[in-house]
Amino acid sequence: MCGRFVINQSVKTALPDLLADFEVPTSYNVAPTDDVLVVRERHDEREAPLVHWGYIPSWAKSMKQQPQPINARLETVSTASMFRNAFAKSRCIIPAAGYYEWVVLEDGTKQPHYIYDPDKAIAMAGIVGAWPDPAKAADDPTRWVLSTAIITRDAHVAPGEVHDRMPACLTPDAFGDWLSHDLDVESALAILDRESLEIAQELTHYEVSKDANSVKNNGPSLIQPLP
Repeated sequence: MCGRFVINQSVKTALPDLLADFEVPTSYNVAPTDDVLVVRERHDEREAPLVHWGYIPSWAKSMKQQPQPINARLETVSTASMFRNAFAKSRCIIPAAGYYEWVVLEDGTKQPHYIYDPDKAIAMAGIVGAWPDPAKAADDPTRWVLSTAIITRDAHVAPGEVHDRMPACLTPDAFGDWLSHDLDVESALAILDRESLEIAQELTHYEVSKDANSVKNNGPSLIQPLP
């Protein structure tokens, strides 16, 4: 799965074709329910809004209604009733420097690992939903709440996997097709499966401080390798 990740200014430098025109936030411990940067295409123009991480289904009656999944499985994202419309019409990219996963130790504690591509930033594939808040008037410009889920795949395709799931990522060559509204569902699935397999082979990881376990902690020290 992908439950925490890192974004910083190095991501903008590493993904210039995707992020050159947008402001990029910095956080070393992005967590579910945070507002996260996504790149999407709307009215034939790219935009990079900050959206709620935790997908809000169209039938939700309030922002607090559960579930609000942070991940959507590649194997079912195109058919699951919660995600299929967004996958067909509203795909996005969530840029990151890397992400965290945890290994449960013999004493029951969790050891975080930082997973990343040593040569470049990663571009996680996702979907965006637009939820109409029923508590607000139809003409209220703040009525529509955008939310996102990161698409994940089986991580056993990655060398030295830490967790059994991982974010499905894209190479820059696929950004345009993935974001395009002209891409049909089957082609989108094929591109994502192929591209994410390629990226998976390039990822590596190392252990980091258990300070990363708490969302209250932030800063570059979280991604420093343990001695």
